[in-house]
Amino acid sequence: MADTISWVATAATVLAALITASNLGARITGYGFGIFLVGSLAWTANGLMTDQPALTWTNVLLTGLNLFGMWRWLGRQAGVEEGARSAVEASRQGRAETLFPVSLLGSAPVACRDGRGGTCVEGMAGCATGTLAYIVVSRGGVAGVGETLRRLPWSRAEMRDGELVTPLSLAEFESLPEVDRDDWTA
Repeated sequence: MADTISWVATAATVLAALITASNLGARITGYGFGIFLVGSLAWTANGLMTDQPALTWTNVLLTGLNLFGMWRWLGRQAGVEEGARSAVEASRQGRAETLFPVSLLGSAPVACRDGRGGTCVEGMAGCATGTLAYIVVSRGGVAGVGETLRRLPWSRAEMRDGELVTPLSLAEFESLPEVDRDDWTA
């Protein structure tokens, strides 16, 4: 029985790590912590059944951390995202400029005039004005390996329905300045 429980714990832990590392949004990350919870409970049971106090106590503590992670990502952060969505919807009904959550600048897809340009990884704004200067866009590669980072001026982009849209063609996008992974100086 302990052997079966250890395999369930292993599978749950690996799946949860994959889900949380993917950073696919608050709800998915919260579900990842839920799966981590299953894993930590299974590891706790395995530790008790095989008389391994270090494994047992480590996973008792991890169970508490996983509960905190679920609250953080399924409770608090999901509420923050819902608040942002309601502000976007309200702004669409008003006469002022339509709003978007700035957090999208870390993950939104980028649409060029004739295809997908990449994915936003960050937005850079002025400290005094709060005005966005440029967006750093990732293109190509797998999980960050082999990707190219480009600087897209905010003046050439706008957020529309959760997507960053630019009038640039893919060829024009490819001619934007590349930025080094660790040096984005203006």
